[in-house]
Amino acid sequence: MLILSLVLIITLLIAAAYFSAYETAISVASKAKLHQLAKSGAKRPVLAEKLTNEISYMLNTLLACNTAFNAGATALATHIFEDSFGSEGVFYATTVMTCLILIYAEVLPKLLAIKDSEKIVLKAAYIMNFTLTVCKPIARLTVWISRGMLRVFGINVGDSASGDVSVEELRGVIDLHKGPDQDSHQETSMLRSILDLRSVQVSEIMVHRKNVTMLNADDPIESIVDQVLDSPFSRLPLWKGTLDNIIGIVNVKILVREARSANKLKTINVQEIAHKPWFIPDSTDLLEQLQMFRERKEHFALVVDEYGAWLGIVTLEDILEEIVGEIDDEHDISVRGMRLQPDGAVISDGTVTIRDLNREFDWDLPDEAAATIAGLLINTVRMIPDVGQVFMLYGFRFTVLKRQRNQITLLKIGKCDGFRGE
Repeated sequence: MLILSLVLIITLLIAAAYFSAYETAISVASKAKLHQLAKSGAKRPVLAEKLTNEISYMLNTLLACNTAFNAGATALATHIFEDSFGSEGVFYATTVMTCLILIYAEVLPKLLAIKDSEKIVLKAAYIMNFTLTVCKPIARLTVWISRGMLRVFGINVGDSASGDVSVEELRGVIDLHKGPDQDSHQETSMLRSILDLRSVQVSEIMVHRKNVTMLNADDPIESIVDQVLDSPFSRLPLWKGTLDNIIGIVNVKILVREARSANKLKTINVQEIAHKPWFIPDSTDLLEQLQMFRERKEHFALVVDEYGAWLGIVTLEDILEEIVGEIDDEHDISVRGMRLQPDGAVISDGTVTIRDLNREFDWDLPDEAAATIAGLLINTVRMIPDVGQVFMLYGFRFTVLKRQRNQITLLKIGKCDGFRGE
């Protein structure tokens, strides 16, 4: 009888350890990995994914079974120790079983489960699916009772998963993904940029109107063709009367095709071959604009403010560069507006965006109040600085190198070691 009781105790402890390990494994297992495995159609991964999707009932079932196993093992041990030591056996049984359960049925299996969580979830899928099927009515009842008790205290623990939570989880995973090589840093930056598309407006990445190459509809066609050939761009805004009156977008390919015949050049009406301009509000976020580019099959849009005033242009390439970084082709201007100095400081044009600087040099300058680095400086100091003025802001040293009228055109930016604040 003693041997049978000892065998039962060991069996119950092993069962408790098994269920305890699975409880930890299903809690920490990667849903993304299990989902990818389940896409193959194999039955075990499909069952494992199903169990993770019903994790509240699964955890309830595991906890109930684990409690029953531990209680059964403790009851048998108490009976054995009482037969041997009398009333003192209760104390001995409690001490011994607490140590055995804590080490062999809780800590040890949980540590193993953390190490190979997905593997354990997959291997035990059939057994746990059967267990859940049998015990699900009890699990549903306990969940219902527990939620009801919490609601009495004003706590609602219904399904709270949302898209925002998922995005924050993705951000956390991306931040934890660190590698020693440059490729890993670039991948991390790209993934962060994709998640940021909805929080960035086109006004933050657009090319300002004063930097846009434009064509005057009243110029002779020969002059327009020469301007097009001297420009590295494939689409150019066409204005008439005033620079604010954009009447069309000239596609260089179409214009060159029309001008191919020398005899036909004089007869070209640039207004007739220009496309209708597409105006978008400056508050449009990048994700929405990217989707609109795809739907309209267009690559070029004009940005206007709330009063309808033309601010600048945004292209499909601008949005893609927000994700992957600068995309230069053989016609692009090589100067990007920022130059790293031997002392670690950066010489930057005032029009360089804060997002580009943060991404290029892994900085953390705030970009909520301004889009460009010159805008950040002016917005923070509440004045237009003179050449030579130095400011300590956000842990960086800003030196104004050039200024044209009311515009800061060149800055030197360097980190201030040990400096904090504005």
